[in-house]
Amino acid sequence: MTRKGVWNLQQVRDKYLQDLWSNGGTLFAWGYNAGALTALPTNTHYSSPVQIPGTTWTVSSTGKGPTVAAVRDDGTLWMWGYNDKGMLGQNQPDNNRYSSPIQIPGTNWSGVNLANERVIASKSDGTLWAWGYNINGSLGHNNTTEYSSPTQVPGTTWSDEYAIGNSHTIAVKTDGTLWAWGRGTDGRLGNGAETTYSSPIQVPGTTWSKVAAGHKQSMAVKTDGTLWSWGEGYDGSLGHNNNTKYSSPRQVPGTTWIEPACSYVWSGCVKTDGTLWTWGNNSVGNLGLNNRTNYSSPKQVAGTTWAYVYGNQGNPSSDTTAMATKTDGTLWTWGNAEDGCLGLNDTVKRSSPTQVGSDTRWKLHRHAFGVSKRRMIGVKGTLIPSQL
Repeated sequence: MTRKGVWNLQQVRDKYLQDLWSNGGTLFAWGYNAGALTALPTNTHYSSPVQIPGTTWTVSSTGKGPTVAAVRDDGTLWMWGYNDKGMLGQNQPDNNRYSSPIQIPGTNWSGVNLANERVIASKSDGTLWAWGYNINGSLGHNNTTEYSSPTQVPGTTWSDEYAIGNSHTIAVKTDGTLWAWGRGTDGRLGNGAETTYSSPIQVPGTTWSKVAAGHKQSMAVKTDGTLWSWGEGYDGSLGHNNNTKYSSPRQVPGTTWIEPACSYVWSGCVKTDGTLWTWGNNSVGNLGLNNRTNYSSPKQVAGTTWAYVYGNQGNPSSDTTAMATKTDGTLWTWGNAEDGCLGLNDTVKRSSPTQVGSDTRWKLHRHAFGVSKRRMIGVKGTLIPSQL
């Protein structure tokens, strides 16, 4: 008999094999290359995961252009690919490109998110930094100036929960307050108006926990398990059984939500029971429901052991992709397959989740993966120890 809260030997072994205790891991990427997949021929695209050099990666992200960012377990941040709008953070013009990781100045980085030629990254000291394209003041620096080096967003109590939309940003502070900035049209900032702000402005409410952002919509989970969405409701992407836009957070039915994700005009969220639900635009089967029907209310994806779901953030295209992990450490993809971005060794679109390979070492970490329209990236656990 195993007492509650105590693992037996087999459970201990499983935790090690899934790399839930050790921090670093190996990094893999696939799909559109053009310099985003380091140390590989830049004119070749890959339809199966290929390894990025290194064994100490913890967090990864990829955006609209062929650019990748990743954090190592020593707190260093690295980027490579295109330097559009100076987003590689090297204080250089945007006509440079790096096909190998180049370190971003600073240490103690804990997370990174990039989309639409912008980068938002956090440090373990509670500071938040932004650089790149500053459309509508979406970097939060009280201006619309482009920055080619990390520049601090005001405040020192930011958490690792933040998300980038097409031209807006949302982030949670450690006190559970939620803040937004950038373009305010369609109500995507959630402050009851459609005004654009170039500095963080608070969204009503407290106890906010996790956030996601899409093209014109935002979504957040509270610590009580409630899910809220606002912004443009095109194709039902807000989950309110309509196509209406809302400028203030509006609750999606249910009280056991935990892991949200947004893409261009669709959304998804995992519940505490391991079920996965999606809604919104379904143009290429990206809702994972084995059809191409749009839904304006949450619909359950097959399976009951889902851990996290990911969508390509802020990418202005309905031809979208989706990725999710299960609690057994397996990785699943569906939707658009251009350039082999689903990692399934072909370019065939899928309308249902399909497992990538047979490996069970994919990181069960909310920020271990990144998705763009034509590329995916993720961290795989390192066996420590390799035998137990």
